[in-house]
Amino acid sequence: MADAAMETRRNFAMTAKKAARFPRTARLLRHADFERVYKQGRRHFSGSMTVFYWPRPETNGNAEIWAKKRAGVPAPQGLRIGFTVGRVLGGAVQRNRMKRRLREAVRLSNPPKGVAADVVINPKKSLLAIDFSVVLNEVTRAFAVIEQKLSQQSSERTPAEAAINRRSGGPKPETGSRS
Repeated sequence: MADAAMETRRNFAMTAKKAARFPRTARLLRHADFERVYKQGRRHFSGSMTVFYWPRPETNGNAEIWAKKRAGVPAPQGLRIGFTVGRVLGGAVQRNRMKRRLREAVRLSNPPKGVAADVVINPKKSLLAIDFSVVLNEVTRAFAVIEQKLSQQSSERTPAEAAINRRSGGPKPETGSRS
């Protein structure tokens, strides 16, 4: 009888299913990375958030540099996502709730793996009031727009050429003689 009771307790106290995580390799963590996205990146606006994105140049040379800088950490693949929620949006409870909702929306939207970019999501105060399905839809739409824009950009020119043109103010018009 004691064995049957122990067996029942063991089955009842099953280990909890491991929670789905937002992996560290998919997160934007360094202040310098956030600054780069804000200063050099582009923006996508939606009703309850602003999404900043910057295409990460992915070449074998950069992967080797990354491996030397961060021993034991693989080079990032796909999108790396960060969140910024300023104090103006509310107290700590509201800001943390915004970040939790955004993290879950990003996790459920399955960001594209083929696009190498850094993304920063800046919510608006309205994020707390809207339904989660709307948040999920906006995040999914933002990732689709980012994927589309970056695939167009990469087909037109390389990221290095784009950065040079952006810094210099764009391509210079051809000079010619007037007739």
